[in-house]
Amino acid sequence: MAKYSLIFKLKVVTAYLNGEGGYEYLTKKYGVKTTSQIRRWISAFKEFGKDGLCRKRHNTRYTSEFKLAVVESYLTSELSYRQIALQYGLNNPSLIARWKSDFMKYGANTFVERPKGRIPTMSRTDEKAKISTHTKSRNQKKKKELTPNQQLARAILDQYQPKSVEDMQDALKDIFGPMFEAMLQGEMNSHLGYSNNERGEKETVNRRNGYTKKTLKREFKLTEILAALCFPKATYMYWQQRFDRVDPDLQIRIAIEDIRKDHPNYGYRRLLPLLQSRGIVVNKKRLQRIMQKFNLQVIAFSRKSRKYNSYKGVKGRIAPNRIKRRFHCNQPHQKITTDTTEFKYYELDANGALKVRKLYLDPFMDLYNLEIISFSISPTPSAESILSAQQQAIEKTADAKYRRTFHSDRGWGYQMKAYQHNLKVHNIFQSMSRRGNCLDNSPMENFFAILKQELYYGNTFHSYDELKTAIENYIMYYNTKRIKERLNWLSPIDYRLATTAA
Repeated sequence: MAKYSLIFKLKVVTAYLNGEGGYEYLTKKYGVKTTSQIRRWISAFKEFGKDGLCRKRHNTRYTSEFKLAVVESYLTSELSYRQIALQYGLNNPSLIARWKSDFMKYGANTFVERPKGRIPTMSRTDEKAKISTHTKSRNQKKKKELTPNQQLARAILDQYQPKSVEDMQDALKDIFGPMFEAMLQGEMNSHLGYSNNERGEKETVNRRNGYTKKTLKREFKLTEILAALCFPKATYMYWQQRFDRVDPDLQIRIAIEDIRKDHPNYGYRRLLPLLQSRGIVVNKKRLQRIMQKFNLQVIAFSRKSRKYNSYKGVKGRIAPNRIKRRFHCNQPHQKITTDTTEFKYYELDANGALKVRKLYLDPFMDLYNLEIISFSISPTPSAESILSAQQQAIEKTADAKYRRTFHSDRGWGYQMKAYQHNLKVHNIFQSMSRRGNCLDNSPMENFFAILKQELYYGNTFHSYDELKTAIENYIMYYNTKRIKERLNWLSPIDYRLATTAA
């Protein structure tokens, strides 16, 4: 028997959701061993509902493809074991740790299914077969000896494990819940005892249930049935009216799904102005409730935080911080920022082992409208890639009215003589962030976060060309279609064309 019943778990989860206390308080109040246990119950309930708290009676067998997909998701998304378990419907996060360990030691071949047990070397004798057959038949007879009522009682006790009269009442309500639902959905003829009477029908008008001609069976009445089931009549009548009511949020849901076809990563902030442009008046709080109601939230993957390690002291050719976090700009092509980021993809070598490869992106962004004006992609961090993207940015910003400023961090690529020489030749100021301070280049860091959240995290890429094509397509989408609140809910290119045309 399980240590904690389903009813007990629901009681603890309900107490937490109602705001009765935190993890430590509920652990002491209900006598749970650890707070992590309550955390797992709450996470499972939020993700799968009551089914996430049910104890499995049999061990689940997972295919090799499923195990490999789970391990790849953990290695690529950098989520925790518990988050990956919730994503794939696993109640035991330690399974993922074991699969990952086996994968790192033996590769993908460790998940190949093999037959269990050893190969039989001799056949069983007739006497042993008779004994086993006799034992099985005797056990079957024992099972058949149970009456239907005893079987029902045993099933209820095994499933719900009631410890009090209240627990038994909750179990019975759970068992007869589908009957209530069927009753409330209008199946009155079969569940409430309505039938044709041979003596004639009685003309009645009842606005609550919609029946105009009906007679009651003499055996059962509605009040008798509701009293036997301990179901309030007022509640029954209330829900009977609500089932016939048209959902007022249906139109908004259809509009959201239509927008999500072109913008699958839009949350409520970006959906709100687009819905208003279609003539749908809704505030942000109601929009949030609707998205939660229909499970329309954006599945966002976030990476683990890690400690930043930097060198000590000032080294190399360092330029002053001319921007000083003044990222706002009134003129296009006036302030340009850049940085380098890496991506990972996975390829199979000649031996079938999964190898980790890397890809590097060098973009240049215009701080006027946050547009990516140039970029370069390479399999290694190279000077050629940085200089190529820099040259494109210099050519596109040649129409600037005032002297330009190119901002970056203190990476080795921006300390190169060739990089700094190109800026001096074109009379461009160079600006660098302070050592170990990513906030001095926050617009570019924000772009990297958006790019990886909407494209990279949670997805697995199996070749350099696949990942490169995906990044190029996303940058095109980012510049031309992805709207921003800062840009009056326009895309970067649309904002630049709208403001410079006047």
